[in-house]
This record gives sequence, structure tokens and C-alpha cells, in this order.
Amino acid sequence: MNPDVIVIGGGGAGLAAAATAAAAGASVLLLESEREPGGSTQLSAGMFTAAGTSVQAGLGVEDSPERFFQHYMDLNHWMLNPGLIMAFCRNAAPTLEWLIGLGVEIPAAVSHNAHMPGLCQAGVEDVWRGHVPRDQGLGIVRALVRACRANGVEIVPNTRVERLIEEDGRVAGVVADGLDVRAGAVVVATGGFAHDPELLERYYPAALRAGDDLFVVAAPGARGDHLRFGRQVGASVAGAGQGLLLPTAYFQRLHHWQSGFPPKSRIHVNGHGRRFMDEDASYAVSGGIIDAQPGPVWAVFDERARLGLPPGYAHWTPEHVAREADAGRTARAGTIEDLAAAIGVPADALGAAVRRWNDTLPHGRDPDFRRHRTLANKGSDAHPDPIDRPPFYAVRTLPAELVCTHAGLEIDASARVLDARGEAVPGLFAAGEAGAGVLGGRYVGGGNSVAGALTMGRIAGRTAATTAASAGSAASAGEPESTTAAG
Repeated sequence: MNPDVIVIGGGGAGLAAAATAAAAGASVLLLESEREPGGSTQLSAGMFTAAGTSVQAGLGVEDSPERFFQHYMDLNHWMLNPGLIMAFCRNAAPTLEWLIGLGVEIPAAVSHNAHMPGLCQAGVEDVWRGHVPRDQGLGIVRALVRACRANGVEIVPNTRVERLIEEDGRVAGVVADGLDVRAGAVVVATGGFAHDPELLERYYPAALRAGDDLFVVAAPGARGDHLRFGRQVGASVAGAGQGLLLPTAYFQRLHHWQSGFPPKSRIHVNGHGRRFMDEDASYAVSGGIIDAQPGPVWAVFDERARLGLPPGYAHWTPEHVAREADAGRTARAGTIEDLAAAIGVPADALGAAVRRWNDTLPHGRDPDFRRHRTLANKGSDAHPDPIDRPPFYAVRTLPAELVCTHAGLEIDASARVLDARGEAVPGLFAAGEAGAGVLGGRYVGGGNSVAGALTMGRIAGRTAATTAASAGSAASAGEPESTTAAG
């Protein structure tokens, strides 16, 4: 028997869509290309950005979807569709409360990082909106899978959809493993295209500027299937040229929580040898700041900072930094002047930057870049050390950790896929990285992707269920179906 709704992809967006459609009364088939559901959501910290939540209220934080919307649009220079973003901002908090109702625990406690359960600063917002679950992204996925199974969703792993089925001017199912499966509606939630070099070249060439330093932390299923489906039905593509690249050291190859973190006592300098940023600025803006600098960017620190790196990580450890320096890939010198020569920056500028650091933040204030406030928000009370113990080090730093891509099928506020005319493609919906328009040129902060995926996944599932029911009724009556979906 054919299902009412087919969901392609079992990451956060697909699971949320399937659970929601099934709870609305639709029979749902979820097809996952990998061995198990989870996608990039399972690999994430699970942080969820939302406004006007019970967690915020429990901490006395006053916030609203309207305030969230204003910040979101301003940060993205109003280059996103306001109707879509308002739908996301209004539905993010209800989606978070839904997760809490499914057993995801997010305590009303102050959090200082993406792995401390509670409420934290997600990006550059004035009101904290980063909700960190106790069991990370894996906990969210497990809760969503339970919800799917409780509502009768059939989850089929190891099944990659080959193409969509079009019939009578609408999407009417999929072909998977050579089999035709019909449905009243199809939701595309296949993730991004971070693992497809050709699609990166076409839709996000900025990632390739990192060259051999580029590494991908997205799930293996992020192969761009959504774009191939879109071409088949003439869907519009939004978000080209956009994605999330986190700043990293050239020697990192894993997410920060595995690679480790650079020393707190460091400064970032550009090709002119000048410090130019708060080194702990949110990755919502830090990648763009680094990209705008002349010449390579270097993280400069001293021997005390190197020796103070904690053990247990893959890359940012005292031993690994020393090996990189021994190999000549990390610059090391006995004086700041010699370090400047090694990295090709003016010695007087680098010397002035280090002296300015030693006179300010180690004493508790950073009047130039206000990093003392960022450190306080992260719960770091101890002042950084001066940079004054030789030898000195310089590690090339650049946006090279590819987390997600933003180019995908353009959707409206009801998660309907739009064609080149801006009209809905009947029977087709999308969410997560596959449904473009929520993630913009500026990543709002930690939890933006997870919140976008689950929130729009729920909207897609709800609208798809309504559309499938309408299609079934029209088919029974022998009448053409209206293409208007419920919002």
C-alpha cells in the first residue's frame, strides 16, 4: 500500500517532518540513504536557537519571536524572505517545546558553551537564545526516532532515492532501488552537498578557497541529492554562494570538540601584523572578519600558552604544536622580531600588537576589541596570560571547517518548494539544508541549522499531510487537486 507522505532523508529535518505528518494522521514512509537515521543533527551539539521559550522564562529572560526576527533579518542585511523568516522565528519556540515534550531535556540553567546543558549565547544576539540539550544532537535524534515509531512511521535505511515521480503536473512519489513508490506528497530532507566537490564548485566556491586545508564535518549523506531532484522538476535554487565555514588552524581535520581549542592567550594578526578582532568572536561573524583581512591570518602565542594546552585532543596539544613547528609548518622563533620575519609581516607592527595585548587583557580589559566581555559570557573568569615567554609561535588560521551548505530548493513559509516563477511545485516540500532560505549569508549563531531543520521540518510535515489528504480526497472524487497548502 502506498503511503500518504514520503520523506526523503532521516536527519533532523526528515525525522521532524515524518513524526509531525504521522501525528497529523498521515501514513508516512521515511527513506534514509545511510545505515541509520540521524544525519548531521546526530553529529552536532544539538544546540537550538529560539525566542520566547520556557527555558528563557525560567531564567527570567524576556524575548519574543518578533525580536528574534528583527535580529535575524538585520544580521542578514534583509537579504532573506521576510515571510519565511517570520514563520521560522514564530515556530522555533513551539518546536523546542515539542522536543521537550518528547523527552529532550534542556534545563533552565546558564550554559557557557555548546556542550553545557542550558541556555547560552548562540551568536552575536543581545538576548541569549542558544538552547543546549543534555544529550546533544544524538539525544534529539533518539527522541525524534521514538516519536516516529510511536506514530507508525516506517523507516527504511540503506535506501537512496534515485528520482522523483511526476504525474499530472505534480510530484506523486519517488523511485528508490528501482521501485516506484507513490504518495500524495513528498518531503525532501536530504541535507546539503558538502561532500560533492562539483556542487561546491558551482554553489559554494568559497569553501574551496581553503584548498588542502578544507575538511568536512557534515554527515556522509550530504551529497546534494536535493539539487538533483530540484533540477528534475524545475525548482528554484536559493542560497547560492552561502554556507558555514568555521575558522580553524590549518592543521585541524576534526571538529573543535575533537581537534581541541587554541590557547586563550593568543592574538590573531593579519598580513600587516596587526591585531584585528576579538579572537573568541562567534562564528556567526568571525569567518567573515578573517576573510576580509589582507594576507594570511596568524594565531600568535608563546611557549607558556603551548605548554598550557590540555591533553586528550587530536591537534591542539603541546606535542602536536611542537611537531608542526619541528616540521616547519608552524612558525617558531626566539623573538617577536624573528617570528615576524618568519611569517612575512612588519616586525614593528607585530611587536606593537603583542605589547598592546600584554598591557590590556592580561589585566582584565580589552578596550580595542572587548574580548573580556566574550570571555565572561563563556564563563572564563581568569585573565589571559601575557605573550612574553619565548619561543613564540604563529599558526595560520582560516575558515576551513565546512559545517553546512545553504544552497537548496527555494521554499515558502509553508515549506512548499517553489519553481522559477515563484509558484509552488505541487506535492513537493523541503526542509533543512535541502529547503533553502532560512540559513542566509550570515549564520545567526550556534543552533541556527538544527533549529531551522526541525522547525521547517515540522512545517513541511504538517503541510504535506494536509496536501496528501487533499490529494486523496480529490482523487476519490475524480476532481483536480488545489495546489494551495495549509500554512
